This record gives sequence, C-alpha cells and structure tokens, in this order.
Amino acid sequence: MVRLHGIVAVLLAGLIGCDKATDVAPGLPEQPTVDSQSEQIGGSAMSMTIESPAFANNESIPARYTDDGANVSPELKWSGLPDGAKELALICDDPDTPSPQPWVHWVIYKIPPDTRGLPQDVARRERLTEPAGALQGKNSWKSIGYRGPAPPPGHGVHHYHFKLYALDTALDVKPGLDKAALLKAMQHHIRAQGELVGTYQR
Repeated sequence: MVRLHGIVAVLLAGLIGCDKATDVAPGLPEQPTVDSQSEQIGGSAMSMTIESPAFANNESIPARYTDDGANVSPELKWSGLPDGAKELALICDDPDTPSPQPWVHWVIYKIPPDTRGLPQDVARRERLTEPAGALQGKNSWKSIGYRGPAPPPGHGVHHYHFKLYALDTALDVKPGLDKAALLKAMQHHIRAQGELVGTYQR
C-alpha cells in the first residue's frame, strides 16, 4: 500500500504544470542519466577558485540577478587554472528544485583559457564576442543563455551551483547544447573544476 501511494504521488507530481516564473519541471526529466555523473567526470581533477563580486559563497544572490529582478547574469571571476588548459566551461543549476533533475540556469562553454571571468549581463546569444569565441547552450526553459533563480514561493532556500570546468582539449561542438550534451562532450577531459554556490528563496 505504501508503495502504491508513492507511485500515485509521483504520477500526480508529473501532472502539475510549469509556471514560467518558477524553476519546476513538468513531466519527464530533461536529463535522465547524466546528472549523477557530473561529480564523477572530473575524476581526480584539481580545484579552481570561482567567486562573484555580487555575492559570497553560500550567501544570497541579489534580486537583480534573479527572475524577480533584471534577470541578468552576475559577474564571475576565477583563478587557479591548471597549466595546459585548452578551454573552460560553466554550468549553473539548482538541485533543490521539485523535479527529477536539477534545474539548469546557464550553460556556457568554449570559453578561452586565458579568460579570468565573465562580465555581468552576458548577452543571451549562442555565439559570444565577450568572451570571444564562447558558445552558450539551452537552460531548462529551453532558451539560450542565463536565466536567474525562480524558486517556487514558499519552497524554502534553493542553492544555485556555478560549476566551472577546465578542459584538456578544445571541444568540437556546436552552440545550443543542453547540460546533458555538454557533460557528455566534456567526459574524460576535465583537468580542474571549481564551484560557487549562491542561495535564493521566495
């Protein structure tokens, strides 16, 4: 009986619609198999430092960078890149969302290795001129570029993980990848990684 109730609850959750202003996924998961590998594909990767002038690690993200504000990407800075890094990539997602997989807020890759950060308000285009040559992919809203925190009201504190990867090869990929496709392309090529976590709640 307990098992039956659990199945019914899962089915009901899948029928709930997705409010455009909340990061809640309807129906089936967008990345059914890859997210569980995201912490493993780096293996024994070195550690890098990533930070933002807008908020400290594990501190609240200002409303300007959320769906309740201007919804622009925050400025990011990093250091500690390994020698021989060929490219950088960054994924921002929210594992606290009430959906089967973390809700993806940003996918950006093919960032030149001499780049030491990203400016505020990165343009929502597949191909970027700043940083030159960088490409952007799809978030969980199926749009290109950054979209900020939008947790369901009353759902508590959500954690937004900005994960930076240094790669030992230049990826042969097109713009518009989703998180799953980017993780697959990066597999076995991660030399170092770093993480900045911001929080937000409604």
